[in-house]
Amino acid sequence: MTSEFRLFTRNSVTKAKAVVADPDEPADPEGGGGFAEWAMLTLQALRIELGKSYRQTIDLLSEMPGILEEIGLTRLPHFTVLRDWFETISMETYRAFLGESAEKRTGHAGIDSTGFDRDQPSRHYAQRAHYRVRSLKVTALVDVKTLYVFDVHCTTTKKHDAKIGPQVARRNAADLRSLAADRGYDGKPFRDELRADGIRPLIKHRIYSSLDRAHNARMSSRWYNRRWMVETVFSSIKRTLGSAVRARSWQLEFREMVLKCAVYNLRRTVRYP
Repeated sequence: MTSEFRLFTRNSVTKAKAVVADPDEPADPEGGGGFAEWAMLTLQALRIELGKSYRQTIDLLSEMPGILEEIGLTRLPHFTVLRDWFETISMETYRAFLGESAEKRTGHAGIDSTGFDRDQPSRHYAQRAHYRVRSLKVTALVDVKTLYVFDVHCTTTKKHDAKIGPQVARRNAADLRSLAADRGYDGKPFRDELRADGIRPLIKHRIYSSLDRAHNARMSSRWYNRRWMVETVFSSIKRTLGSAVRARSWQLEFREMVLKCAVYNLRRTVRYP
């Protein structure tokens, strides 16, 4: 029987090849030299899945000939090369990888946010690097039926949900049929924009008058309550992939968070095909 880890690697290779410019490039060209971008993207996903450092990831993979066969590698990069590739791969590629990994979508989504600890490197480093915000605010767009994450927004500021929600929804308007969110995303301009794009807004009103109560009473609790699925997804990611980010700059923290969500999706594909 094929192991889950091997199936995970196989799926990662397929998704990585779908988002790079040259999917036909050999994983490690003969005669030495560099590595293919899709191969390095796959190794980054394996690093997150293993939950190890760059050095430990390379050490473990060196003892897994079956996994290297799935990727098509005859040799492994030095751990410093793997670390450099993490920054070299563009954020657009990571986002495309996340979108490709979310292969089961119904169009019914929920949006919510949570915090991931930024103090993973060390308290001393955080002080030297002038970390003023100790947590990374992560907003995820999740299909409430299949529980796949298909978009992520990250910020180190205190940007309000009502500002983030429209930005995320606008990016994914073509794939949405309904959007459920809590009162933090309440706003008439946001609802109007969703309706203009043909998306049904399932966002409770903050109570300022009896009219707001009436609007909330008319909303089907069956559909609105599915927004809780976003919290379920966050809980799963934190329990299995960690509640902290290890990268030491906000640009790399954003990449790591997007990659965590992609790995979560790939796990679901393997376990619930």
